[in-house]
Amino acid sequence: MGTVSNPSFGDLAREASLQPQEKLLALKKDNNSLSIGVPKESTFQEHRVPLSPMAVQLLSQQGHSVKIETGCGEKANFTDLEYSSIGGEVVQDRKSVYESDIILKLAPPTEEEIDLMKPHQILISALQLVRTKDSIIKKLMAKNITAIGYEFLRNDEGSLPIIRSMSEIAGRASILIAAEYLSNYNSGKGELFGGIPGIQPTQIVVIGAGAVGEYAVRAAFGLGASVKVFDNSIEKLRRLEKSLGQRVHSSTLIPKILAKALSECDVAIGALRSPLGLSPCVVTEEMVTNMRAKSIIVDVSIDQGGCFETSEATNHKMPVFEKHGVLHYCVPNIPSRFSRTASYALSNIFTPLLQQIANDGGIIECLRNHEGLRHGTYIYKGKLTNRVLAEKFNIPRRDIEFLLAGL
Repeated sequence: MGTVSNPSFGDLAREASLQPQEKLLALKKDNNSLSIGVPKESTFQEHRVPLSPMAVQLLSQQGHSVKIETGCGEKANFTDLEYSSIGGEVVQDRKSVYESDIILKLAPPTEEEIDLMKPHQILISALQLVRTKDSIIKKLMAKNITAIGYEFLRNDEGSLPIIRSMSEIAGRASILIAAEYLSNYNSGKGELFGGIPGIQPTQIVVIGAGAVGEYAVRAAFGLGASVKVFDNSIEKLRRLEKSLGQRVHSSTLIPKILAKALSECDVAIGALRSPLGLSPCVVTEEMVTNMRAKSIIVDVSIDQGGCFETSEATNHKMPVFEKHGVLHYCVPNIPSRFSRTASYALSNIFTPLLQQIANDGGIIECLRNHEGLRHGTYIYKGKLTNRVLAEKFNIPRRDIEFLLAGL
């Protein structure tokens, strides 16, 4: 006779939520209009905007109210007139933006921004587990905010659409950046990325076979480079080959093999990412000292600390530094360098999410209906639901399944 395992609390909560319950009839879907506020980003180097003018037009035509702080899209080359002429309400007063029911922004909220928020609002923004402070979390909880970290949102296929989209941009961009710094114009070696017939192609090492690594490899192949890929996940390396439709020179992260590849390369791309914290530092300073003179490191992983021991965060105004004769490009948030493209990509994800919230009759029903949205919710009506934050700050955690089931 087989053993019967005890169901988990989460399983019980999910089962309870599926039981017939008395409830008020939902309003007709066409009456579920949303009030959305998009404040101007104040974070250094954040040039993106979460909604493009076309997205605002679509939402406005569907009966939703979208308030946009003046100058919100200027760094992505979207003017106030573009927003206001197609249904968006452009406001001068920052405080009025925070009167909306849903606050949509890219960078995590600052304490000053939380002070502008009203109780029981919905916040959709980045969470950034590594950098967030307990004071931010406690302030959001005190106002009974429902907070969603968009980097943890999952789609119906189980993937992370925001991370995937921004990784595609960062991966392609890393190769374009490397090509810039190989040229004479940026005091590089004066080499054409990829080379031409009769000349050895540019040698590229990509560390990480995830989305960033995949699109870096695609861009490098497209320009005629020779690429070696390193990752400790055999499954990721197999998936990369299948996606590319061709064999790729690849290896697990064996220090001796990695060191040899780095010593022979012209460009090294750091593309390792940890879902919960700092990226693993797999390239030692000794390995960097043995790289070719004027070779280039583009550490896309610098957002999570970097995977090169010699990496130090830079910025878009002063993006590079030289160490041991190797040029380091270590700018966090590379997609912000291509702000218009990134803004369109983000808008393509946020717009359907907002439409889904409206169609489901509000955030509560949307959370009940979509596990991927629950996965990104770290505070629900002032209750902390994220396990990592609870352990990091020693704050009691509630299971979101229980909260939604009304237990």
